[in-house]
Amino acid sequence: MEFILIWEKYIRFLSPGLINFDAGIFSSMTDQHLLYIIITIISVDFVFEQILDFINLRSRKPGIPGEVAEFYDREKYIKSQQYHATLTRFSFYTGTASFLLSLLLLVFGGFGFIDTWLRPHFDHEIILALVYFGVLFLASDVLNLPFQLYSTFVIEEKYGFNKTTMRTFWLDKFKGYLLSFLIGGVLVSTLLYLVLEMGEGFWLYFWGIATVFILFVNMFYTSLVLPLFNKLTPLQDGGLKTAIQAYSRKVDFPLDNIFVIDGSKRSKKANAFFSGIGKKKKIVLYDTLIENHTEEELVAVLAHEVGHFKKKHIVQGFVISILQVGVMLFIMSNMIFNENLSLALGAEQMGVHLNLIAFGILYSPISKVLGILGNMLSRKNEFEADEYASHTYAGAPLKDALKKLSVDNLSNLYPHPAYVFFNYSHPPLLKRLEAIKD
Repeated sequence: MEFILIWEKYIRFLSPGLINFDAGIFSSMTDQHLLYIIITIISVDFVFEQILDFINLRSRKPGIPGEVAEFYDREKYIKSQQYHATLTRFSFYTGTASFLLSLLLLVFGGFGFIDTWLRPHFDHEIILALVYFGVLFLASDVLNLPFQLYSTFVIEEKYGFNKTTMRTFWLDKFKGYLLSFLIGGVLVSTLLYLVLEMGEGFWLYFWGIATVFILFVNMFYTSLVLPLFNKLTPLQDGGLKTAIQAYSRKVDFPLDNIFVIDGSKRSKKANAFFSGIGKKKKIVLYDTLIENHTEEELVAVLAHEVGHFKKKHIVQGFVISILQVGVMLFIMSNMIFNENLSLALGAEQMGVHLNLIAFGILYSPISKVLGILGNMLSRKNEFEADEYASHTYAGAPLKDALKKLSVDNLSNLYPHPAYVFFNYSHPPLLKRLEAIKD
């Protein structure tokens, strides 16, 4: 009976959480009550994800269906089936390992133990928090390392995708560490400083900082971050560059530069994107995309990306991201000083860093719902961008490009509708082909 009452309180938190937050709901719970909720959340999430993976795997069609026979030869189709079965099994192993580790840390107070172990060595709350998160980050990455190596050098290698060398792998990891500690350290330090200095009103100040940061990343990611991992070279003069520039002028798309990225140094999978906010845009094409597609198909892919710009999807996504961050920070501000959150994780006293971990888990159901809504909007936007490309350029080469990308990437052509609903940001290939007008 007590367990039911606990969950009634939590559901009351979730239902008005985005409109009329009731901070008293959590303050009335003991640390043991909160621990029950936290454990239940991660358990339900794990089981739910495994069910989705299972029904998605069962939705495969073993024989090659007629609607894909024209562009998917039998050998490739069977290989794609095997690839997704392998990925699903691997996801189960990694997900189970992560779940069990999290469960053990929660049940035996591991998060609190780490805090108790570190606290005597650091008097400053912010430094303590940075070291705490650093320990968790490194421990997590070390434990995940065997899975990362197996995924890259066994699974991706087996199915012909991997181009990553051991040198590139370790260099990427080293650079990732530097960026995580630098950028993550600055953001976490700023957040903790505002929490300790401003109290519950911190969220408005950090919301402004987060907005500036997201805007900065959108504007300068291609110029500052991407070159740390990949080589960007201007697209050489020729038919493709001329065709892209001609199309950009036709639809009045503010094109700044066209770059080719050496994606082939890590994988045979292909992609394309543009970055920048404002009048000037940078187009980035993977060298693997250029290698495997015709000039018309490449311009059609570009036209799709331009469609996102013309339909205001980029600005829309930016605004939604900012609003979601604001909602999260507001709810966080009502819970950040609740000592029972730290005690629920096994700590002996309150720590803001511990409360951030507990809040992240408690907030995850809301985050899940927002993610589903975001995916629904994203799928709608993809259809609109396809429609724009087919109207302003041509539908046939866009279809051909999508088919080739699907075959080359061994895409799952028949995902289960429930799996699509919860996880897909893009519509399944056959739905897109059906909607595109030649």
